[in-house]
Amino acid sequence: MGLKLEIVTAESPVFSGEVDAVIAPGTMGQFTVLPHHAALMTMLEPGELCLRVAGQETFMAISGGYLEVIDEKVIVLADAAERADDIDDARAQAAMKRAQDQMKRPLSPAESAAAEAALRRSLARLRVSERRKKRRGDRI
Repeated sequence: MGLKLEIVTAESPVFSGEVDAVIAPGTMGQFTVLPHHAALMTMLEPGELCLRVAGQETFMAISGGYLEVIDEKVIVLADAAERADDIDDARAQAAMKRAQDQMKRPLSPAESAAAEAALRRSLARLRVSERRKKRRGDRI
């Protein structure tokens, strides 16, 4: 018996289905949710969300949010979530460069935190896109 997974953003539902495992980027590091997991509510960091179904892994880039486990149901409320096929590499590269350039300047603590978050989001998007390319054998 698997887990029922719902991934939702403010704009729309992103995924709904049964999975064997969810691997998520928590605030204290990556963690895995398997069937029969204890109830849990935690914040998510920008990073890669991995859905494992029948030995196959699907990756999504998320920009943070919350994950809740109740019984055999996992709910991810993400600020944003993108499937690998939906990621525009050029846009993600441009966002990474903007964040890196911004971090080179003197910044207030709030500006620095925003630039770091933008950098983490763009890096997560690029890692997910890179996995897609490797699986398909695309040239980089």
